[in-house]
Amino acid sequence: MKEAVIHIENGVPRHPDFRMAEPVSLDILEGEQVAIVGPNGAGKTRLVEILTGRWPLLSGNEVKYHFPDSSHRLASENIKLMTFRDSYGDSDSSYYLQQRWNQHDIDESTPMVDGKYVISLSSGELRKYQLRKTLETEPRLLILDSPFIGLDTTARQQLRDTLESLIRNKGLQVMLILARDSDIPDFITHIIRVEEGCRVMPKQEYTHRDTHIDATANATGREGSHDGSHQPARTDASANVNNGEAARVLCFNHINIRYGEHVILRDLSWTVHRGEHWALSGDNGSGKSTLLSLVCADNPQAYACDIELFGRRRGTGESIWDIKRHIGYVSPEMHRAYLKDLPAIDIVASGLHDSVGLYVRPRPEQRTTCLQWMQRFGIEDLADRTFLRLSSGEQRMCLLARAFVKSPDLLILDEPFHGLDDCRRELVTSIIEDYCSAPEVTLIIVSHYEDELPAGITHRLHLTKPK
Repeated sequence: MKEAVIHIENGVPRHPDFRMAEPVSLDILEGEQVAIVGPNGAGKTRLVEILTGRWPLLSGNEVKYHFPDSSHRLASENIKLMTFRDSYGDSDSSYYLQQRWNQHDIDESTPMVDGKYVISLSSGELRKYQLRKTLETEPRLLILDSPFIGLDTTARQQLRDTLESLIRNKGLQVMLILARDSDIPDFITHIIRVEEGCRVMPKQEYTHRDTHIDATANATGREGSHDGSHQPARTDASANVNNGEAARVLCFNHINIRYGEHVILRDLSWTVHRGEHWALSGDNGSGKSTLLSLVCADNPQAYACDIELFGRRRGTGESIWDIKRHIGYVSPEMHRAYLKDLPAIDIVASGLHDSVGLYVRPRPEQRTTCLQWMQRFGIEDLADRTFLRLSSGEQRMCLLARAFVKSPDLLILDEPFHGLDDCRRELVTSIIEDYCSAPEVTLIIVSHYEDELPAGITHRLHLTKPK
């Protein structure tokens, strides 16, 4: 009979803020490969935090661990948890600014000395690097939060193959936190659906239940208030930056970006006109983030390049704030940079000032605008909850509202569906399509999933790594 590597019975955290809807009772048996699924905000991450002992439990309900054949003595050595933020390196908000201003394209084989080159990796490469470091510690149970996010198609399959090989040949147990049923790998044997009492069920018992309608109503409706007719009105702050029918939003002429011997972009020419909707694609490390940093005026090498943004050539006296006030932006790196536990509405309001790390309390009229966008995204009830107490999916919805809050002319969405469940993906897609139906709105969207692209894509740019 298989023994439980994790056993918990009637587990209730001492702090009320970290409790599940019901006391947690479950066993994870030897050899079980588990996926924890459920909608955003249901408590997937909270359950893992309880199972890994992050939150002390009420007396007599401690989590029990059993790894009899392990050479490691401590549970913390046998169990390794890799969260979304862990996958981007040290918990230091300066990483975002370093990453934006120091784009290197270093191959995974490049030696890493005391993390010297970590900030130079693309987000996808960095996730693979952090996972490799974690696996080198030889854990018995590896817990991964949203492991496939940010990885291109090839990298996602490589990760599945790697985990399957370690399970088969090394006896590794895996627990994955997933927002989408479609991401459940074949090697998963058991499912925990958090809103169904945290019961561990065999995978074959788990069926894709017909909860779509109810969940969508919860995520999008709250009495049906979030259809396209309730799109907040565009403000005058950024509308109509160009007047000509075919006005150029950006024009890059034979751009070359390199750091030392590492070539990021080679001889790239790219013109985007007002009202065009671009899908930007490419494998991890192909230079997508570097290209976006040029568009967002975050890369100092722009001054050495022939770049025109919003009708002005870079280096002719414009400030980065002149450029940024026209742009709404979201990315995984930005998500990771928000580390202050401020009310969610303040995070949304930071989009009015293009700030990351500097927060200004919104004026009453600005608060109204922020609340309108939060309502559109179905998160108005989160306005006064602090950001770090939200689930990663709820945090992403706040950052998406932040990107829209100033009604930008240019919307740059770098992996906007990062960590969202299927219902919220549908909601966000409808918001993007509604917003971009205005003829003056320009869109640049990055996604490694073709089915995530909204309707109305007019142009595509695919980047490849320079040889």
